[in-house]
Amino acid sequence: MTDKSTISRLNEFITAAGNIVVTAHMSPDGDAVGSTLALWHVLRSMGKKATVVYPDDISKQLAFLPGVKDSVIYCRKTKEATDAIAEADLIFCLDFNDPKRVDRMAPALEESKARKVLIDHHLYPAEFCDITISHPELSSTCMLLYMVLRDAGYAESIDTDAATCMLAGMMTDTGNFSYNANDPAIYPIIGELMARGVDHDDLVRKLFNTISESCLKLNAYAIYKKMQVWREYGAALITLTRDELNQHHYSRGDTEGLVNRPLAIPGVVYSVFLREEERYIKVSMRSVGDFPCDKVCSRYYNGGGHLNASGGEFYGSMSQAVEVFRSLLPTLKAEYLNHK
Repeated sequence: MTDKSTISRLNEFITAAGNIVVTAHMSPDGDAVGSTLALWHVLRSMGKKATVVYPDDISKQLAFLPGVKDSVIYCRKTKEATDAIAEADLIFCLDFNDPKRVDRMAPALEESKARKVLIDHHLYPAEFCDITISHPELSSTCMLLYMVLRDAGYAESIDTDAATCMLAGMMTDTGNFSYNANDPAIYPIIGELMARGVDHDDLVRKLFNTISESCLKLNAYAIYKKMQVWREYGAALITLTRDELNQHHYSRGDTEGLVNRPLAIPGVVYSVFLREEERYIKVSMRSVGDFPCDKVCSRYYNGGGHLNASGGEFYGSMSQAVEVFRSLLPTLKAEYLNHK
């Protein structure tokens, strides 16, 4: 998967490192949390001093993963996180392709003199690391991380905890293997991870079948009151303002998977979810078939991702974001749907 010279340099970096930081993007999802924690477990099993640093909080849904409580949250413990980054001699950047994806933590990351290694599956990685291992064709960073560790000779250091975190990331980035999951290479890796003692059934229950009352009510409200469908354009939209989120006691992760729900409607080819954050509108986009979410999010929403699952950001009000989306419907139909 990765050329021998890159693997050799990676081994050299790890061997020489005395203080390692592992980090991921802001609003870390299952793949970001799963990959960082998995690598943290592997490094610790090798006797390395390692710290996981996240720009901001992870969702409650992922709090059960082994190692979460040992991570440092930059927005809550800024000095501790900044010191860890400054003192590191090796930093792993997982599941993000540009320093801007760590938001306010970016200056600390960019100013660090440490060697840096990028392992990621998003398009167009920026050149900010000494080693860049990027494979956008893969469904998750966790899948890529497993391949890299295996090629580097560290497979024996993947214990049950590390394997659990990796499989969690693979599952969440594919909707429990319901999209972006046609690659046959995924499934032997699942078997190899489960052979290390992962309880697959327990993971499914905790990741996909556990929900709070307020979360359930929020999702029901979003679908019943806020979902709009344009059958003539094959499109669906769900919006939630900050006031609506607060009214339903929103916590990070409560809307995970919401954007996928309209895709169950016959004739809906792509679905967009707009969620109001403090400084911008978070855009999530999912599709079926060959509708290119990645191109749409890259062109119109300062983002990107994968063919059927992408995201981005809109800087403006919710009403403006909705207006832009509605204005795009004819264009997207003409460019991507009329040939069907």
